[in-house]
This record gives sequence, structure tokens and C-alpha cells, in this order.
Amino acid sequence: MFASLRIASLIFLMSPLLMGDGPWNRTSLPIPQGPFGGKIGLRPSDSVKDFPAEVKPPKGAPNILLILTDDVGFGASSTFGGPIPTPTFDRLAKSGLRYNQFHTTALCSPTRAALITGRNHHTASTGGIMEIGVGYPGYNTLVRKSCGTVGQILKDNGYNTSWFGKNHNVPDWHTSQAGPFDLWPVGLGFEYFYGFVGGDTNQWAPAIVENTRPVEPPHDDPNYNFDEDMADRAIDWIQMQNAVAPEKPFFCYYATGTAHAPHHAPKDWIAKFKGQFDHGWDEVRKETLARQKAQGVVPPGTKLTERSKGIPAWDSLDDKQKEVFARMMEVYAAALSHADHQFGRVIDAIDQTGELDNTLIIYIQGDNGASAEGSPQGLLNEMTFFNNIDVPFDEVYQHRDELGGPMTFNHYPIGWAHAMDTPFQWTKQVASHFGGTRNGMVMSWPKRIKQTGTVRSQFHHVIDIMPTILDAVGVPAPDSINGITQEPIQGTSMSYTWDDAETPSHRTTQYFEMLGNRGIYDNGWVACTTPTSPPWVSVVDPVDVIDGYQWELYNVEEDFSESNDLAKKYPEKLKELQRLFYIEAVKNDVLPLDNSKAERLDVTNRPSLTAGRDTFVYYDGMTRIPEGSAPDLKNKSFGISAVVDIPDDGAEGLLMTQGGRFCGVGLYVLDRKPVFVYNLADVHRYRVESEKAIPEGKHVVTLDFNYDGGGLGKGGEATLSIDGEVVGTNRIPRTIPFRMSLDETLDIGEDTGTPVTEDYQVPFEFTGGLESVTIKITDHTLTDEQLQQYREMQVKAALSR
Repeated sequence: MFASLRIASLIFLMSPLLMGDGPWNRTSLPIPQGPFGGKIGLRPSDSVKDFPAEVKPPKGAPNILLILTDDVGFGASSTFGGPIPTPTFDRLAKSGLRYNQFHTTALCSPTRAALITGRNHHTASTGGIMEIGVGYPGYNTLVRKSCGTVGQILKDNGYNTSWFGKNHNVPDWHTSQAGPFDLWPVGLGFEYFYGFVGGDTNQWAPAIVENTRPVEPPHDDPNYNFDEDMADRAIDWIQMQNAVAPEKPFFCYYATGTAHAPHHAPKDWIAKFKGQFDHGWDEVRKETLARQKAQGVVPPGTKLTERSKGIPAWDSLDDKQKEVFARMMEVYAAALSHADHQFGRVIDAIDQTGELDNTLIIYIQGDNGASAEGSPQGLLNEMTFFNNIDVPFDEVYQHRDELGGPMTFNHYPIGWAHAMDTPFQWTKQVASHFGGTRNGMVMSWPKRIKQTGTVRSQFHHVIDIMPTILDAVGVPAPDSINGITQEPIQGTSMSYTWDDAETPSHRTTQYFEMLGNRGIYDNGWVACTTPTSPPWVSVVDPVDVIDGYQWELYNVEEDFSESNDLAKKYPEKLKELQRLFYIEAVKNDVLPLDNSKAERLDVTNRPSLTAGRDTFVYYDGMTRIPEGSAPDLKNKSFGISAVVDIPDDGAEGLLMTQGGRFCGVGLYVLDRKPVFVYNLADVHRYRVESEKAIPEGKHVVTLDFNYDGGGLGKGGEATLSIDGEVVGTNRIPRTIPFRMSLDETLDIGEDTGTPVTEDYQVPFEFTGGLESVTIKITDHTLTDEQLQQYREMQVKAALSR
């Protein structure tokens, strides 16, 4: 027996898996632990110790810093001829390469899924953002286990991995503390996450998550800013990795929420841009194109495309409009420039460790084109766009000096979005045209990339980033991860471009589709649909998604900006490319095509932790419950009942809120009196307040809202009661039809994020006893008798707990 043990030990010692740095079989992840290479005897003196060899990256593998900004068009940054100074981007362009034909998907979640998986966004089940997922393979938002991420691959090959900033890849119904967490960053191969899960965040009051746990930003620091906080955290993480394990490379995915709305920036940064955009978006486009030609990031013969229909000429605006719109652009410029400064701080920290020479930095300026979701007149609050609520311009004008600060959730008008996409047509959401999909990108790796400061014009797509990273590291795309066979990587490495500017593109075909807008690139030609509605309209008249669209044709080898439609001149070429699009659509689970927009925001389109339930009971301190996992209070009747215990000296504080300053509802106690506020996207705040204080002792405070019915966003009657006795009522003529918030949540006993009304400041913890809060919903209008029965039932049920 013991002889056989010794023989086995010798065999293990000879195993190549234990020889120095490997080699390891990196095609199946995670790499199994190597066999024991020592010897087992009866006593330690008869035995030989041995530890299994831990997986190491290939020798000399670089650190990876992957930077991604949000809603930034091709023509925004100074690096690509734009009016916004981005010195960090410029710095990397000088030490690396600029890519002027790099593409995204036209919307954020899809781009991010494609980026980390190396597969097309529909193949990765992310045909739209997380909040519009529907039950088709290409659109269900559940990134397939067969589409493993770059985080998983690098972690399992010996890297330390982290993700900072925006996520927006967790399915809407997975975002609560109930999980599951397998599609959160920590479940996708990222060992540390510090950022936000939703589509955007308030820079002054972000909904921060550390790994899977919500953490609150400081509520009493007037100088707090999330972009700065995020940079601080990333610097700390990088420095810790270097101090503790200097031989181990890191992968840091750094995805700021800037410059997605809300456009937030410190006042001193906004002041730097005062007056710089007074000449308007038409002149900015002309100036940008001239700089782009001078820099060589567009060919000399590039033409400026016409303004899309619906975008006004700057000269057609009155003086007040020009004043506000110029201010909005100043704020946007400040936000992006400020974020770029934070990137510079992170890169400086890498430089201080001595690792910058062997760090591959990929800086993608935007996850899609510039956003035209700001309407023709700009927005004080982005939630008005998502709920199809108009705001008079005079209201916007009155609050112009607050833009960029904590009291607004602002977005610039569509004219600036078009200008930031110079020289292209259209904007974010529009996958058919380069205005939605063309983004500036820079790669820098001083140890490897030597033809620095030059431009690369090969046609590439965001799915090419992951294979480029794997190529740089020297590891293969695995055949299996955690026992699951992997789908082929659809991207192609871009490393072939590093040493040769003239080599032909390895990407010859690429499809595009988003919200029904579609296109196909093939060997220098692009066929694409003409948008049937602009991206600044949230609710559109139905158009047949197949027969209702016209198609355009461009030779982009000769026409960089897609300015000359050749569809009538070359109808057979158009038909050839149309057929090719549908072949690619079938291959990538793009079908069925769907051009609906706001309707898909309805949470009933997706699985839900609340489905089939009409009664929900919560307890004091339960906070940060996202809308996708909370009872749906939209377009229906509901009741909120709180069991409170009031001490001798009274109490006040938050009982329940969903949403915050920019849209939401709240039930709270102020000066011992219950108050309910319905915040209609910061346009109107409807208030019900009791004239009667809550007496000392145990009581039930109830708000019931009786919905009128008859469609979406209709009104209803809100009634407050104490122990079943009505103490206040008010008519609410209009309600939120589609979405309360993109980042704020349901909170019990205290308020996170921003307050639903300026009556109080967060967290406004309830100072009495709060035993429970019950929310009951119903899909029909109640009679007066039913309402009274409901109140009595709520009191009885609450007090019996």
C-alpha cells in the first residue's frame, strides 16, 4: 500500500501542471488544482510537503484598465476634435492609438454586455436595457452562462479583478437584496465591485453598492461627488493590490455614470465653461468637423450631415432659449471634463506604482452616441421623459442656475446631442446610423504599442475588446467555464492593428439593431433603416416593424459620415445587404424585432418577486428595495398602512417612500401629523396632510389611493386616516404611468437617496416605534363602502400582528 503511495507521489511530481509557471490547461475554467506533488508516509519525517501550484497568468501579462464613459458622442471630446477638453484621453492618445471606426450598440446595457462577453448583445440576451427586458432569448436580459465574461476568464487565470461605477447588467428583478447575485459583478468574475446597479445615478446622492450590499454616501458632506469617490476607491484598490501582491496583475473595469443624465458637476468646473457655447450647436458642429479633419480623425473629404428633422436651427431660438441651452451644454462639458480628470488620477496612481509601462489602458469614450432623450428644450428632470410628461419652458428657465446641482436631474436638448455626434446623423438609441454607434476609442500600452500618437481606421466593434485583452494577456478563450460549454467569441482581437495602420480590417461584417432601428456593415458598405420616430419621443405611434421602414445605403469607404444615400442608385446592393441583415439576425437571436419603447418599461413584462401578490409587509429599516422587486403602485389603487407607537413627546420621520426628489411617493409624520406626498416627476407635488396629530400610543396610519382607471397615468383620490378615521383627502389628477425611478428605491422607516419632498432631509429616520408597514394593491376602483371596509380591515390586521 505504502509503496503504491510513493509511486503515485513520483508520478504527481512529474506532472507538467506543477512545473514552474505551468503550463496550465487554460481552455477549461476554473483550472483544476494540481495533484499533490509530495510524499505521504506514516510520519512527517517520512513525508514530503507540497502545496498545489496556484494558477498564474502568463509571464509578463499586463495590467488592464478598461475605461468606459456614458452617453458621449464621437464628436464630444477634444481627442476626437470636440469642444470638451479631455486631457487624460489626449494623454493616452499621445502614448497610444486612436481608433476612428470603433462601434457600440446604440444603448448602454447592450454595449456593456457585449463588452464583457465578447459576443453580440442579442447573443448575450441583452437586446435592450435591463428595464425593458421581455421573454425572448435575445431580450430576456439574463446573460447566458455560455457567454462567460472577461472578468471570469482573467480571474481564473490568476488576475485580481474589480469593477467600479456603472453596472446596468443586472436583470431588473434581480436587483434587490434577495438576489440572486450570479449576474451581479461579483458573480461574473469581478472580485470587488463599488458602483451602482441601475441605468444612471445622482452624483450628489448615488445609490451605491459595495459588492452586493447597499452603502449610503455621506448625507452631510456638501462637497461629496460620486465620480471623485469612485476614483478614490479605485486608487485604493490598485495601490492595495500592488502593495500586497506586486507580481500579480490586475484588471480594473472603470465605468463612470458620466455623462449620462443627470448631468452633474461641481460649480467650479461648470464656471470654467461659461460663455463657451453661446454660439450654438450649428457652429459647434462646423468647428468640430474642422478640428477633426485637422487631427486626421476623419478623412479630408468628410461632409457634415444635415440636422435630423425636429432639431431646430440655433438661430431660430429666442434669447431665453439660447441662454438656457448654452448653460445646459456648459454643465455637460463640465461633467465630462471633470470625469476625465478623475481617470487621470487613477492613471497617475498606476504610474506611481511603476506599473504604467506594462498596463494596457483601453479608454472607450461612450457606450453609445450622445443622448437625445433631453427633448427639444432640455430637461430639468429626466424622469419626465420616461413618463411622457411635458414641462413648460418657463419652468425650465426659472431653474437655469440650479442646473448641474443636487436639485435637478437635468439633460441637455437634442441639438447638443446631435452636435456631440459630429459629423454623423442621429444619436443614442438609433443603431441604424453612426450617430448612435460610432464612439472614439484609445488604446495605450507603452511596453507593446510603439507607433504612438497615430490613428487606426479599421472597422471594429465593442465585442472586439475582450479578445483583444485575452490576446494581450496570452490566454485563450476557454471552451468551458464551470462545466458549461462556451459559445464562440464573436469578437476579433484588434492587436493586429498595433504595428500596421494600413492592414485591412479583420472585421468585415457587423449587424446593428436597437428598438427596431437596424443596420448592417459589410466590406465597406452599410445598409440601414430610416428611423420612423426620433429618439426624443418616448411614446410613439405604432409602425409595422418590417413593412413600415424605409432603407438607406452608404458606401462608407468613400463616405465617412454617411451623407450620401445610394439606395436608389444601387437597389441590388441594398437587397443583398438586407438579406445579410436577416441572416445575421437569425444567427444572433435578434428576432422578433420590436420598435416599442416606453411600453416595455412596464415591470409586468418580466418575472417578478411580486407577481401574484397583492399584500406586502415590511419592517423598520428595510431600505433600498428597487422598483423591479417592489409592489407596483402605478396605474392601480393601493393602500399603505403603518403601525406606529408614538411616545409621550411625539414623533416624526419617514414611514414609507418609493422614489425621491425627482419622482415618487412618500408617507411620513411631520410635527406628529401624518403627511402623504405624490411627487409627479418633480413637476407637481400633490399633498395630503392631517390636521390632527397622532395621539400617544399604538395607532395605524393609512393612506389609501383610489385609482380612477381608464388607462395609464390617470388620477385618483388619496385619503389619510388614523385608526380608520379619515383625517385628510386630496384629488391627484395625474399619476406616473411607466417608471417611478431608475435608481431610487422603496424604503421603510428612513429615506435613502433624495427626499420625496423638501419637508425633510434624508435619512429622516422615524423617531417613534414602527412595527410594520403593509402595502396592499388592487387593480380596480373601490366604492366608498369598499374603502371604509378596507380601512377597518387594515387597522384590524395591523393591530393583530
